[in-house]
Amino acid sequence: MLLSELKTGQRALVVKILGHSAFRKRVIEMGFVRGREVKVEMAAPLKDPVKYEICGYSISLRRSEAAMIEVEPLSGETSAAEPPRAVTAQHDDCTCPVHTPADGHHIKIALIGNPNCGKTSLYNCLAHATEHVGNYGGVTVDVKKAEFRYGDYRVTLVDLPGTYSLSSYTPEELYVRRYLRDESPDVVVNVVDASNLERNLYLTTELIDMNLPVVVALNMYDELEASGARLEYRMLGQMLGTPMVPIVARTGRGVDTLMHTVESVCEGRNEDVRHIHVHLNTDVEKALRVMIDIIKADPEVSHSFSPRYLAIKMLEGDREVTDMLSHTPSYSRLREVRDHARLDLQRLRQEDLASAIAAEKYGFIAGALAETFTPGEAEARRQTFLIDRIVTNKVLGFPIFIALMFVMFWATFTLGQYPMDWIQTGVDALSGLAQSLLPQGILKDMISDGIIGGVGGVIVFLPNILILYFCISLMEDTGYMARAAFIMDRIMHRIGLHGKSFIPLLMGFGCNVPAIMATRSIESRSSRIITILINPFMSCSARLPIYVLFIGTFFYAHAALVFLGLYFLGIAAAVATAKLLRRSAFRKDETPFVMELPPYRVPTAKAMLRHTWAKGAEYLRKMGGIILFASIVVWALNYFPRPAAESATPTDSYLAMAGKAINPIMEPLGFTWRASVAALAGVPAKEIVVSTLGVLYTGDEAVDDASLGHRLTAVNPATGHPDFTPAAALSFMIFILLYCPCMATVTAIVKETGSRRWGLFSVVYNTAVAWLLAFAAYRLALLVI
Repeated sequence: MLLSELKTGQRALVVKILGHSAFRKRVIEMGFVRGREVKVEMAAPLKDPVKYEICGYSISLRRSEAAMIEVEPLSGETSAAEPPRAVTAQHDDCTCPVHTPADGHHIKIALIGNPNCGKTSLYNCLAHATEHVGNYGGVTVDVKKAEFRYGDYRVTLVDLPGTYSLSSYTPEELYVRRYLRDESPDVVVNVVDASNLERNLYLTTELIDMNLPVVVALNMYDELEASGARLEYRMLGQMLGTPMVPIVARTGRGVDTLMHTVESVCEGRNEDVRHIHVHLNTDVEKALRVMIDIIKADPEVSHSFSPRYLAIKMLEGDREVTDMLSHTPSYSRLREVRDHARLDLQRLRQEDLASAIAAEKYGFIAGALAETFTPGEAEARRQTFLIDRIVTNKVLGFPIFIALMFVMFWATFTLGQYPMDWIQTGVDALSGLAQSLLPQGILKDMISDGIIGGVGGVIVFLPNILILYFCISLMEDTGYMARAAFIMDRIMHRIGLHGKSFIPLLMGFGCNVPAIMATRSIESRSSRIITILINPFMSCSARLPIYVLFIGTFFYAHAALVFLGLYFLGIAAAVATAKLLRRSAFRKDETPFVMELPPYRVPTAKAMLRHTWAKGAEYLRKMGGIILFASIVVWALNYFPRPAAESATPTDSYLAMAGKAINPIMEPLGFTWRASVAALAGVPAKEIVVSTLGVLYTGDEAVDDASLGHRLTAVNPATGHPDFTPAAALSFMIFILLYCPCMATVTAIVKETGSRRWGLFSVVYNTAVAWLLAFAAYRLALLVI
């Protein structure tokens, strides 16, 4: 029977994994091994994908992927899973290396763990950093490094991307493995989710195979204790040959003990450190013994990784390891031994070697936990299940998602209006003070019109930025973000993408650059590139000040609806582009939807406020950097050339000349030359649009009310009507929403796709789409408004 044929609530035992090697490798690493019990929990609102429980955690699979897993149904509630076997860890004939720092005072620590295990929380705690932490996989999309002092040591701490194993299935796995090979950290801190030990310890067994100095940090240990479970972690650490330290990274509990343990391991005086290996099937061990001896004969190869690790990975068919060993003189002999072992196992067990090795390792983990772990109540899982019954319900799932988006935008606009008004009052007072104290001349004009008018016009939107990031952080930290990907996968699949694409797209509402980097968690290259190219259509927070300004000025009575409409228009443009790319530039790609659904957690106020303020501080740094510089440049271009004499005929400024030169292209959208200049100025960074408008509408056209909104609606003496009408404002917002990405985003596109042509495509294509939709909206609005 196939897993896809089971009904909700049914249980079964995994028999065999079918399908292609990439899918098989991923689900095996996540616990789908022979004899493991799996339960069908619920389906998404559109009936696909389906949420399953295995190894004490939840995972989502499409029905098409579940159809590649053969199972044996269980009757009743009694589990028929194979009992855990006795632990058969054995000493290897090599000793665990002692990585004493070369200068005696420097320790290099690498943080390694599964996605969503709390590595970044530990990194923040140790390094007093403010890196983004979220309750879903893929938050760490690049390497983070920090240095700090601990006692007499100078510590270099490296936070590596989350990975389920040390294979070559994803870019993250390859990067982590290459880092361990090339950088040789003194100690590896393996961060483990203590509430999900069985699945997390699979990576630990791979580190054991690599013969690295490891300390296991049992993170979220408070959740284990709250459930009533008990873990003899000292005994478990002795079985695995790796010291184990309970910690709660978000509060700092146990972190000092962890650092003491790291120090003792680094200095070679920790009694729990010993090198073992997980004893596998007898036939496999026989083949491994021969291969290890062959690999040891080549010191250059065996120096890179442990010979046992290389032998295991070659048996599993790991591409990179096989390629590495193919250049050795003894490769033909290695390949012969490997092929013979594969044939023997296939004949005896009717399964591939990777599945057999993973099953043996999970059996080892189960045996170790049977001797050291006493389960508690599954109250947290029951609560997660009940919440999921509501938020992923076939009737309520999508309305809840849309309602949450609406509330987020309503809060961003309505609640943010009050502090925004306070800041505006302060900016106006500062501008008045500059006008009264400074003498007439270029310096006064630059400070009052250029700096205060430009930077002040943007800084007033800081409260809106903070509220938006607070709401996004709340969804991430609670675990709802992963559910959004779960309920959206069927829709994403219909446009040729993966449910995992939804998380980077949702992150794009904050900033497109880290969102594009987050696409590294998508295994398929074609799906990853499409997700990268459509991400700029997600309205990043840099565009938020523009929306707040124009919606507050022209559409205040329907603010939340207009906000929501703009964001959904960006999504619609992304969907249409994805379908176009899938049908033209890329072949249809069926990417497996294998994603962990973390339990719901109550986020700490400290973590959320720290993350929110980190984004606010980044916004303020832009105020003092690129926006200040751009405001002065825009002011200068608008200020010069000056008439030779007071009686001379006024001439257009350089900025006016440029705006009028390009305005024939933009005039059909309802743009004046000032609007065209503001859009052009937003190419380096979208925040500059509002500062440019602040500069352009400060001066001769000033009205009694000093706010920028009133200046935009004031009658232009040259034309006899306002530069912006509701129709023109709507067209302007749509154009800014969709046109070419900022330079940082274009750079990220080039870097992540590895091709400049995709960066150029994004600039040209997005601008063309923006012009067409803005034109259509403007013409329609003239008829309706």
